[in-house]
Amino acid sequence: MKLSEIADSLNFEVKTCQTELEREVAGGYASDLLSDVIANAREGDVWITLQIHQNIVAVAFLNNLAGIIIVGGRNPDADTLSKAEEQGVVIMVSELPTYEIVGRLYGMGVRRTS
Repeated sequence: MKLSEIADSLNFEVKTCQTELEREVAGGYASDLLSDVIANAREGDVWITLQIHQNIVAVAFLNNLAGIIIVGGRNPDADTLSKAEEQGVVIMVSELPTYEIVGRLYGMGVRRTS
């Protein structure tokens, strides 16, 4: 499944890298602890978090994640968005809480393989 399909289906607001929305999503990972994401998220995962600071961009870039979904209507600042554009990291935001986003993604077929 592509990021564009997820964004359209779940009405996410795409904040950065519109040109990267054709990335394939291999799975998903939900965590707000950066060290946990570094250690456990896999290449191609979409990351669900409430974090909005610049370090999320570095973590997504480091792990070659498909993109970031920020929950709860939180919005990253201009510096974070600028850094994401520079690094080619897709950031999307949603009013929904983490639990609901994860459930909807699972229902859409976004799974983690072993």
